[in-house]
Amino acid sequence: MNVAEILDILLFVTVCVALLSGYQVAFALAGSALLFTVLGQLFGVFDLSFLALFPSRIFGTMTNETLIAVPLFVFMGVMLERSKVAEDLLDTMGALFGSLRGGLGISVVLVGALLAASTGIVGATVVTMGLLSLPTMLKRGYSTEVATGTIAASGTLGQIIPPSIVLILLGDVLSSEYQNVQFQVRDYSPLSVGDLFAGALIPGLILVGLYIAYLLFLAVFRPASVPAIPADEHLQDMTALLGRVGKVLLPPVILIVAVLGSILTGVATATEASAVGAVGATLLAGFRMRRRSHEKPLSAFFTGATPIAAAGLSILGLFALSAQFDLRLTRSEISPADQTAINMAFALCGLIAWGTCAALWRVWREGVLTYTARQTTQITAMVFLILIGAALFSLVFRGLGGDETVERLLTSMPGGMWGALAAVMLAMFVLGFFLDFIEITFVVVPIVAPILLLMGIDPIWLGVLMAINLQTSFLTPPFGFALFYLRGVAPPEITTGAIYRGAAPFVLLQLIGLGLVAALPALATLLPYALR
Repeated sequence: MNVAEILDILLFVTVCVALLSGYQVAFALAGSALLFTVLGQLFGVFDLSFLALFPSRIFGTMTNETLIAVPLFVFMGVMLERSKVAEDLLDTMGALFGSLRGGLGISVVLVGALLAASTGIVGATVVTMGLLSLPTMLKRGYSTEVATGTIAASGTLGQIIPPSIVLILLGDVLSSEYQNVQFQVRDYSPLSVGDLFAGALIPGLILVGLYIAYLLFLAVFRPASVPAIPADEHLQDMTALLGRVGKVLLPPVILIVAVLGSILTGVATATEASAVGAVGATLLAGFRMRRRSHEKPLSAFFTGATPIAAAGLSILGLFALSAQFDLRLTRSEISPADQTAINMAFALCGLIAWGTCAALWRVWREGVLTYTARQTTQITAMVFLILIGAALFSLVFRGLGGDETVERLLTSMPGGMWGALAAVMLAMFVLGFFLDFIEITFVVVPIVAPILLLMGIDPIWLGVLMAINLQTSFLTPPFGFALFYLRGVAPPEITTGAIYRGAAPFVLLQLIGLGLVAALPALATLLPYALR
């Protein structure tokens, strides 16, 4: 083993130690990289010209349109979480399924899936679900293990069900590495975040199905652990219940369908769809704000629910127009039908602007906008600062020959491609106990992905496997992040051991889902390639 290889290993160990000590991630990455730059120069094994690439890496990050989706989806998720969409969804779904054994647990899973598709932020989903549903489930007689396990597992669905922040960052990194690999093999085919969204959709729904199947199994064989809500305590009037479901469930579902549907059908990119999601979440939050008693009718007309509802319908109208007509303005010839559609689109845009202003006024008045903007800024700044630190780490690691060391290690694994893939998955699973998905995505994936892609592994399949693997890691005792989030909001009488025992069956379900996707790559690749 030469000096460069020793420095490579020491660099990686130093970064891990710094991260585990609680030091700021971005500064741990950048500081360790700079330290080993000096050591590499002293030993004569590092070329400082590698650092000349660092400014271009930063500029590439600044001009990367895909990453604009990160703050917009974060804004969408925080806005929906702050406007108490989850609370209404849980109450309504509980009324809908509560008469069944395990119905309340099924409601938690379904709401967790909806929140995952709305927010894409695991921590926020687990905390929200823990605060809202855990007291209710315990009050209704649910086993502590079943209640905590269901909530923790449902919260981690934000890792895999699009639009997930994990999938956006993972898709961007894999797309960049896949492009570099294609230059080597001279086989050019695009990879986008939308492809990864499409690839993760079916596996995400499979996991939801496995969770529900487990709760139904408990309802049959351990009915005392998942009791039904007494008949006199849930809504009996079916007409009123259906009306409540339509009012509470339909708006977020329409928003999710608009965002994901526009990506999957090719109407919009992930970045454009994230803008639709941010505007739609603002409209939905504004629509939910009640009119104040002292508000005059004329003022309510301009800043009330009417313009907000009109804006929401206008967004759907724009999607319909864009699907039926060519709305481009830069053409030399525009048919009368297209011109009429363009004029209608301008009118709809005016309604959207009007409704958005009304919604912004309402959410600002209630303090929701200020909180959402602050949280979005903090999370986005954290992500991009880590990205900058990871870029410097990656340059120094490769400058010391680390990529060649990892390539030799993976290619020497028994079992060829499958052995290398298993080694990477195991390493990421263990690192998921200690590192957040952002560090793993920016530090580990750029190192191992090129090697696996050169072995012929499909990038979409690889990305979905990585996402499910990290989701499983975040749920696995004793270090799973989701369990720590839930422990933070659980009542003191619930022991940590009970949370661990509750999560164990869902970890097994996660492993079954991961095994299915590994054994049947078409589960991840069929939909994205069919939509191309």
